[in-house]
Amino acid sequence: MPLIGVNRRVTCLWLFMMVISSGCAQPERPWSGASADGRVTAARASLADGVATVSYWRDVKPILERRCVVCHGCYDAPCQLNLGAPQGIERGAHKKKVYDASRLLAVEPTRLFEDGASEADWRKKGFFSVLNPPADGNTQARQAGVLAQMLALKRQHPLPTVAPLPALFDFSLDRPQQCPTREEFGDYARLHPLWGMPYGLPGLTGQEHDLLMRWLDEGAPYGEFDPLPNGYAERIAEWEAFLNGDSLKQQAMSRYLYEHLSLTSLYFDDLPHRQFFRLVRSRTPPGKPIDFISTRRPYDDPGVERVYYRLDPMRVSALSKTHMPYELSHARRTRWTELFLDVRYEVRSLPVYHPDVASNPFIVYRDLPVSSRYRFLLDDAQTFVMQFIKGPVCRGQVALSVIEERFWIFFLDPDSSLLEANAEFLARESKHLRLPTSEQVSPLGVLSWLEYSRLQKAFLKAKQRYLEENRAQAEVEGLKFIWNGDGQNPSAALTVLRHQDSASVVKGLIGRDPKTAWLVSYQLLERIHYLLVAGFDVFGNVGHQLDTRMYMDFLRMEAEFNFLVMLPKEVREKERDLWYRQAHQSVKDYVYGAHIDFPYESGIEYRTADPKAELFELLRTRLGGALDRRHDLALEPDAGLHRSLDVLTHARGRSLSWMPEVAFLLVTDGRESHAPPSLYTVIHDAGLSNIAALFDEEKRRLPEEDALTVARGLIGAYPNAFYRVDRAGLPDFVKAVMELAGEEDYRRLAERFAVRRTDASFWEHSDLLHRLYFELSPIEAGLFDYNRLENR
Repeated sequence: MPLIGVNRRVTCLWLFMMVISSGCAQPERPWSGASADGRVTAARASLADGVATVSYWRDVKPILERRCVVCHGCYDAPCQLNLGAPQGIERGAHKKKVYDASRLLAVEPTRLFEDGASEADWRKKGFFSVLNPPADGNTQARQAGVLAQMLALKRQHPLPTVAPLPALFDFSLDRPQQCPTREEFGDYARLHPLWGMPYGLPGLTGQEHDLLMRWLDEGAPYGEFDPLPNGYAERIAEWEAFLNGDSLKQQAMSRYLYEHLSLTSLYFDDLPHRQFFRLVRSRTPPGKPIDFISTRRPYDDPGVERVYYRLDPMRVSALSKTHMPYELSHARRTRWTELFLDVRYEVRSLPVYHPDVASNPFIVYRDLPVSSRYRFLLDDAQTFVMQFIKGPVCRGQVALSVIEERFWIFFLDPDSSLLEANAEFLARESKHLRLPTSEQVSPLGVLSWLEYSRLQKAFLKAKQRYLEENRAQAEVEGLKFIWNGDGQNPSAALTVLRHQDSASVVKGLIGRDPKTAWLVSYQLLERIHYLLVAGFDVFGNVGHQLDTRMYMDFLRMEAEFNFLVMLPKEVREKERDLWYRQAHQSVKDYVYGAHIDFPYESGIEYRTADPKAELFELLRTRLGGALDRRHDLALEPDAGLHRSLDVLTHARGRSLSWMPEVAFLLVTDGRESHAPPSLYTVIHDAGLSNIAALFDEEKRRLPEEDALTVARGLIGAYPNAFYRVDRAGLPDFVKAVMELAGEEDYRRLAERFAVRRTDASFWEHSDLLHRLYFELSPIEAGLFDYNRLENR
């Protein structure tokens, strides 16, 4: 249920009500026993006379998850109304956005469960209630709050059935927000009668509406959390004991782990129910209630002499855009012990928290073995890449305009002596690896960027010297310096797919050979993490965001250089120029040129006239059994489906420019068939001359190079379109896509094959998608976000 924004023509409203299927393996009821710390308000008791007749956990939560949370579960929730937890509903709404690319000053954080301990705290921070005010002796009937009035407005004025919806509905992401209070709601309803909840989507059923209204009328009680099932207390105690050892080595290890896992959803591999946890810092040791240490960034000064690392049950609905599961198992604990505790090294003193030091992992963790840190990251490389793809900000962060539409990632083998994985080299160059911090930027970020540019140039020169000194080893190793996942780890090869301002990362090499690829070493993986995850502040100013984006340019180009030097030296500049068409030479020099080059062969023997395609094939062979192929269309067992969809993967050109960024395609087997439907994701790869500029992407568009990636299963947290196609009609669907010549053609395609936002079966289809998603990926699945659903 949403408060939503509006553009300049329209003024604003709550955002769309969203989905999740009632039968989609609902997340377990969260538990708060470990957090009786004053941070979470006591369970809201019923304010109505007598006993509440509606249970939040049994009756209300499933409706919110199926229809509301997908638009209201994170920082990008309209009006900051987070409906993914009862405490978020109680906190209410705020008139200011979290996302504001124009602010010159950082703002106070407003993170649920972190920056406020009570309803009163949130009111002081500018949040207003959306619940019904309590009845008093002079009021016979409880007055309706904003939430109830939004629901009632939709019942009075249902969604128009015409498609697309008229222009008075604004679905752009940058629309101004209008967030009416209870006192302002009359004017809002008069001006925008069609903007009730769910906004821009079909309304709730009568039963759903009546149940939510009754719950609101009873005071929106949610009662106590259920206790965790048997076995959880023991596991929590085991892990908290492991993470809070007293030796300096143990404390340094745990700080490093925390700074890399604070955004993940931790779970125990051997326990049922899949309760997820987050790793938090506490002033209190294990065995006592958690006393949260809340800072902007995980490496900020905690303000206490001793930090304790605790497991706090997650109390919000799992969202696909933020959910990053990470397994805790006996094997994991053994692995960490081998990497960080059994290895012989000495920690002479604990790292300090000064921003200049804490933001640079090559200084702050100089005592921890580089090989241990790198192997820790490689063990779950997808998780760590996913963190800076999904980011700490829910919505695609500023750095996503700095990556290609689709590219592959490979990793330097931790046993290789090549490139810059050498510990001595990193220690010597740590002064040049300093990362931007919010304390160092000017409001516009330009002056600090010039300093980082100077540091990067110095590092690239040092890296070039290092490569030249080790080139003989390169010729001996050939492709052995590429990590092959030790023959079994599917994180050895990843595909990143950009969807405008969001992105996805999946294991395996998805789609046809991409234009570019990255070869990532330890220092690159670490720098990207501290730039985009540990060090990124969504509440920071525009200078911080600009610095982050422009610094990420350096890191992308360095990863591209690592890939380029695997190609024959005579084709490297030509390949670089293909990637950076229309870009200034000064930009190209960071990739391969004046700032860094490698005028030697890689030692890889090429036999064809297309060395890049040959290299990709050699890499596939090198990865062998570690290559994850679950999304690979080539493995589609139905030959007919594969034949039809494969046509789309070979398509190129302007006709594809009319396709949405991400579309979920459900192929049924006929009206009378009981066979389960097949699920695919159709992803639009937009052609671009380069991605080196911060603005004017449309001027760099090359629609004649547009392509489609078709993958098995569901990829992406923000679907733009739903297609439902009968198997017999699939060739017609493919033909319609191939022949698109304008918006009218696409509208005809949507009329025949799309489940649009005005479709009477929209929620039924949404529920089915979520149910299938949770069945296919019970650990990884989360609620989709419909804020980018098209209106065409």
